[in-house]
Amino acid sequence: MDIQFPTPDAPFRIGTRGSPLALWQARETRRSLMAAFDLPEAAFEIVVIKVMGDQILDRALKDIGGKGLFTREIEEALLAGDIDIAVHSMKDMPTVQPDGLILDCYLPREDVRDAFVSPGFARLEALPQGAKVGSSSLRRRAQLAHMRPDLQLVEFRGNVQTRMKKLIDGVADATFLAMAGLNRLGMAHHARGPIDLGQMLPAVAQGAIGIERRVSDTGAKAMLDAIHHGPTGLQLTAERAFLARLDGSCETPIAGLAVLDGEDLWLRGEILRPDGSRVIAGDLRGKAAGGSALGVALADELLGRAGAGFFD
Repeated sequence: MDIQFPTPDAPFRIGTRGSPLALWQARETRRSLMAAFDLPEAAFEIVVIKVMGDQILDRALKDIGGKGLFTREIEEALLAGDIDIAVHSMKDMPTVQPDGLILDCYLPREDVRDAFVSPGFARLEALPQGAKVGSSSLRRRAQLAHMRPDLQLVEFRGNVQTRMKKLIDGVADATFLAMAGLNRLGMAHHARGPIDLGQMLPAVAQGAIGIERRVSDTGAKAMLDAIHHGPTGLQLTAERAFLARLDGSCETPIAGLAVLDGEDLWLRGEILRPDGSRVIAGDLRGKAAGGSALGVALADELLGRAGAGFFD
């Protein structure tokens, strides 16, 4: 189809949260579209939208509504036509989009690992008994409680810069952040190092940027098709099918990662009791083209081993 390209007088509007990392992701989307279609920066407008999850920082996500707190206002603006696309960190995204919206464009994935960040200790194993570790992630908290039940876990919300300041202020002795976000912000030097995937499996879709659009907007689809990264799409199809089958939310500790090897895919996953007292992990291999079915199959296997009431 012929694409009606945006112009400075009628710019393509990119919706995003206002954190430094979210703005980086929106600018990367703009840069990718500029390069794909040889368009000037003025043909795009980045629209910052305040979301509830960024305004309430003193309570755990599970207590105020879960993942939708990072997307609801942006998706409402997209449905209303106030923006043309929305850029998201995929690990924040619910597995089901509102009627009329679709997620089918992903930028190349960054480092999927978690980073250990601490002013005073070089690695997780060096933390003394009873040390305080800050995290708002139920997945990380459950994994830590399983590995180091002696640690004190404290609520630790806010953007990367806010959490770094909390460490300096002594709210906690250490925290964990996504390596992807640190790399994108030029802050990788703050990490003591990435955590091995065998020690801490990441959140589903960690390190991936997704771009949401209206189903009916064929012009936006044509533009986004040009920057979609197919391998990342194959990984996330499997991971998000795994998460959806488990009914994953901010109240459920779940980890998962798909790795591509040519036309094949290796999917690893784990579910944890929130207190870390029990972890059930597994993996499956199959064709990448069948990633959705692979995700469902692995979820069913783990649920079968978990039994009723596992997440209670």
